[in-house]
Amino acid sequence: MPPLHDIAHLAHVELRTPVLAESVEFFIRYLGLTQTSTEGDSVYLRAWDDYETTTIKLTGHSTSGVGRTNLRASSPEALQRRVAAAEAAGLGVGWADGDPGYGPTYVCRTPDGHEIGVYYETEWYSPPPELAPSLKNQAQAYPARGVSVRRLDHINWLGVDVPANRDFLRDTLGALVTEQIVLDDGEIAGSWTTFTNKGYDAVYTRDRTGTSGRLHHIAFAVDTRADILRAADIALDQGVFIETGPHKHAIQQTLFLYVYEPGGNRIEMCNAGARLVLAPDWQPVDWTEAERAKGQAWGLKTIESFHTHGTPPVG
Repeated sequence: MPPLHDIAHLAHVELRTPVLAESVEFFIRYLGLTQTSTEGDSVYLRAWDDYETTTIKLTGHSTSGVGRTNLRASSPEALQRRVAAAEAAGLGVGWADGDPGYGPTYVCRTPDGHEIGVYYETEWYSPPPELAPSLKNQAQAYPARGVSVRRLDHINWLGVDVPANRDFLRDTLGALVTEQIVLDDGEIAGSWTTFTNKGYDAVYTRDRTGTSGRLHHIAFAVDTRADILRAADIALDQGVFIETGPHKHAIQQTLFLYVYEPGGNRIEMCNAGARLVLAPDWQPVDWTEAERAKGQAWGLKTIESFHTHGTPPVG
């Protein structure tokens, strides 16, 4: 059995962008995040219901893509167990200072080269008076700006070797595999895993370019299906490029909308948290090529760019 629940949750993600100011504007005006601080070439932002200080770290860079993906351990002891497992797997990098508001962070890499930070010590967000919520069990007042996404939901990396990355998430970090795409020749082309009781927190899908270390998308959770439709209307009004959606995925049953932020990174809005995996003995649901060829559960046929676009761009 994998070491379930040593990782408490997906915490915050660093995105790289060649147009930092425009990307910051997108995350604030369209998604409704709040800027909290800056440091060097990085801007820190948070979703309104995140209990920690940071949800997204935007870093100015020569190109787009993903930097460090941060996971919070469930205890100091759990952190040490995952450090030992990463080192035993030969994928440890070492300890680093955490982002502002975060304690010592152990850095490791997936087999595909994606950088993962695992930490325990954290600073809970304390809003300034103008952002104080009326309900004491809420981290921040509802921003009522743009889509007003609630929290970071999941990340989907692109990988050259999906099974190797899946096994790292499962065996080294303690994720539970919930669903997979299994091709006719037995190859695993996609794997959905969770650290929590959500359907998924971290996904690996095959990179058709054969390039390591790229990003497919990050996703933010909204409250209702109606919020997905509203997000499409707001995108239209603000000139945000809609790649595809609103449709419903068959895998994980997510209602979704995909857009591009100005730096080129794909952003999803979804109601994924509505479906929970509560069974401790859950067995992965495998989807065949024939089943995947049917496309989405409903909506338009999957657009070709969904299979080809990733960041940073290649070719």
